[in-house]
Amino acid sequence: MDSRVSELFGGCCRPGGGPAVGGTLKARGAGSSSSCGAKVREDGRNRRGQATPPVLPPEAEDGNIEYKLKLVNPSQYRFEHLVTQMKWRLQEGRGEAVYQIGVEDNGLLVGLAEEEMRASLKTLHRMAEKVGADITVLREREVDYDSDMPRKITEVLVRKVPDNQQFLDLRVAVLGNVDSGKSTLLGVLTQGELDNGRGRARLNLFRHLHEIQSGRTSSISFEILGFNSKGEVVNYSDSRTAEEICESSSKMITFIDLAGHHKYLHTTIFGLTSYCPDCALLLVSANTGIAGTTREHLGLALALKVPFFIVVSKVDLCAKTTVERTVRQLERVLKQPGCHKVPMLVTSEDDAVTAAQQFAQSPNVTPIFTLSSVSGESLDLLKVFLNILPPLTNSKEQEELMQQLTEFQVDEIYTVPEVGTVVGGTLSSGICREGDQLVVGPTDDGCFLELRVCSIQRNRSACRVLRAGQAATLALGDFDRALLRKGMVMVSPEMNPTICSVFEAEIVLLFHATTFRRGFQVTVHVGNVRQTAVVEKIHAKDKLRTGEKAVVRFRFLKHPEYLKVGAKLLFREGVTKGIGHVTDVQAIAAGEAQANMGF
Repeated sequence: MDSRVSELFGGCCRPGGGPAVGGTLKARGAGSSSSCGAKVREDGRNRRGQATPPVLPPEAEDGNIEYKLKLVNPSQYRFEHLVTQMKWRLQEGRGEAVYQIGVEDNGLLVGLAEEEMRASLKTLHRMAEKVGADITVLREREVDYDSDMPRKITEVLVRKVPDNQQFLDLRVAVLGNVDSGKSTLLGVLTQGELDNGRGRARLNLFRHLHEIQSGRTSSISFEILGFNSKGEVVNYSDSRTAEEICESSSKMITFIDLAGHHKYLHTTIFGLTSYCPDCALLLVSANTGIAGTTREHLGLALALKVPFFIVVSKVDLCAKTTVERTVRQLERVLKQPGCHKVPMLVTSEDDAVTAAQQFAQSPNVTPIFTLSSVSGESLDLLKVFLNILPPLTNSKEQEELMQQLTEFQVDEIYTVPEVGTVVGGTLSSGICREGDQLVVGPTDDGCFLELRVCSIQRNRSACRVLRAGQAATLALGDFDRALLRKGMVMVSPEMNPTICSVFEAEIVLLFHATTFRRGFQVTVHVGNVRQTAVVEKIHAKDKLRTGEKAVVRFRFLKHPEYLKVGAKLLFREGVTKGIGHVTDVQAIAAGEAQANMGF
């Protein structure tokens, strides 16, 4: 990653913001041409004055987007072929596909007359019924190229919950400075009621008394927002329970509410590294702009390569000029060399649809929403975006992970009356079922202990099978809670897991006030592992300064950990921060663990 991202952690903006990576991306409106097509003048003609057809990028063989010129009265053989094709697109989109009707395979927007479009949508509905899916018309656009009669193209969302899942799942981490309105926004989205301007909406999200008293989140909490097959919001507004929301939803958004205050930065980093969010929502207050930890949270998302979109909140408190100034400030930061993002301002429902598709296809596109949790202004645009936003990992990656041995990260530990010990976390690979025999560790002496999975719950609903990438809680019966800690893993006994107290990583020092030397102690974050380590050696160098790269050997101070080569690493100590990846681990046997830790 570009070492200039260090400016987002340690320093202020470089004057002028560096060279721009491109202007603010505007969503394509009705009848407009794609940025991927030929250059077109405002009157729709090229340099020679000839009419130029609007185009989309050519259809890709992979992915969940399908172009169809028309689907009028297909033969039975053709219909079966179309159904098979829909199954493939749904598989590629992990339960969601987008059909563009009236578009040729090369991306040319031809359009259809009203009667042909009606017949094509009827055929598409029959195809969806055949595979057990639902369809929702996202938008229609008129195309007036080279035709006297009106012609339209229609964009349709096809959604089907996979047979082996209860619902589609998307995890969104919520970042932003303290008092930017993160918990309030989540309260409005999940409770279905607007805020009163004094924080009433956020009260249901707080977990501790001091959070209610101060109004500041200090822990990690989870909130759910559902969408049914027709794209309608399913939340707690009708006095539903979490189980009822899960049962009524075909798509679930799990929000991971993280702390905004700098004092709780370690908790925020743990949430980003451990809970494996699909994307992040960065909240910025319109009246304060980029302040406090906003720049630092933005740097964390970039460092960990978590795609993010931005929500500018509290627009009801500001004049329009203040909101515009905050948006321009964000655009300047996003275009800096350390970010290389293309901001995309969302101002209409059509923009929200385009933003969701562009965000999934290009890691550089960053949608920006401006809304209010009090007046509800533009809140529906964010809901449209979340409803349409597809899974950001493809089906092939998911299948490859499921073929591997079971590995579950332990992030939370509870004791539940009449249930026993319960652990929460994410299944990194493989499949986990009720009754599976696993081993958990490493303990302080480097051992792995046998246990049995008694039951599984996802979003407070019973679940018999857990698949790679899914988060859940596992009941372990009477297993002694004192033997568990955050950062452990539960794996298949066949894996023969290796542990280490010494490892090497290739790092970039993002920020350090002086020089980074041997003997310096930092808190290391690798996945769900969070522990203090000491720098034992810096290869080929005596010291490091801000922006420099090196291979560094670390030693954990307290107990051995389970690490894998290639895992992303982030370390911090005060204002010192760095990122990198694990390049080598010095595996040790269980009996050697305490000796290697220096005990």
